[in-house]
Amino acid sequence: MDKLDTILQEALAAFAAVDTVALLEQAKARYLGKSGALTELLKQLGKLPAEERREAGAEINRAKDALEQALRARKDAILELELQRQLASESLDVTLPGRGHGSGGLHPATRTLERIEQLFRSIGFAVAEGPEIETDFYNFTALNTPEDHPARSMHDTFYVEGGDLLRTHTSPIQVRYMMNHQPPFKVIAPGRVYRVDSDATHSPMFHQVEGLWIDEYITFADLKGVVADFLRRFFEQDDLKVRFRPSFFPFTEPSAEIDMGCVFCGGAGCRVCSHTGWLEVGGCGMVHPNVLKHVNIDSQRYQGFAFGMGPDRLTMLRYGVNDLRLFYENDLRFLKQFN
Repeated sequence: MDKLDTILQEALAAFAAVDTVALLEQAKARYLGKSGALTELLKQLGKLPAEERREAGAEINRAKDALEQALRARKDAILELELQRQLASESLDVTLPGRGHGSGGLHPATRTLERIEQLFRSIGFAVAEGPEIETDFYNFTALNTPEDHPARSMHDTFYVEGGDLLRTHTSPIQVRYMMNHQPPFKVIAPGRVYRVDSDATHSPMFHQVEGLWIDEYITFADLKGVVADFLRRFFEQDDLKVRFRPSFFPFTEPSAEIDMGCVFCGGAGCRVCSHTGWLEVGGCGMVHPNVLKHVNIDSQRYQGFAFGMGPDRLTMLRYGVNDLRLFYENDLRFLKQFN
């Protein structure tokens, strides 16, 4: 019982020294817990003579009440202090000018696709869509692709369970369109495509837009006129040079690569065009008779052309971006430039 005053003073000092509720609970346990100093005194009351026990018990209970009252007061003070800190950290200066809501914008790749669709619609082309998971027939066989063609390899194509695959180009959309429509027609097929490739100028998922015009008297001259007109309108350069180089694609004959004059150096030669003055932007050709045969179109009566371009590459050229990965890393600092 001689220790009671000492315990009381130590407890009050301990309560006053803490500044969080958690530390206060720890201090409470040291004095009022199951093994606390004051609780140990209560356990020793049974050792006292009967005449001293009542008086000692009353003293201990008074000390316990004093500690509990001090605890409540200190807890209220700590909570009030924490509230003041929170209010100070979250305070608002109502005299400052208000902040407006941030405005978003379309992704540059989306802007390019919309611009392409608008330009081709303006000359009578319809826009077609199709599934991104395709069969081997629509993606390869119907497009006159040989069984041993490298494009069928696992190195280029993502195959899924059941033998289907992620389309490697949007040409299957053209096949499906030809199967369900009778010529004449002209259509473009924009969409996402997938190939096993990834670096600064290639992505496993990218966009492609392909065009198709089937009619009775379509020639390579029509193809050149449509493609050249589109590129000049897209880049807003009436004097943009466009050339066609002989090439090979299984689904067209004859076939050609499409080049345009470098929009950065005007054809003088720079790092972007590897100092050639030309930029490759797509491939094209006259639709192979075997493709028309697969979709039950009379190749003796009808003929047409097809072309394919990469909207992502056109976006890079239009906005002066040299790394395709920037478009898909979702860095708002980069994307906000196109709002």
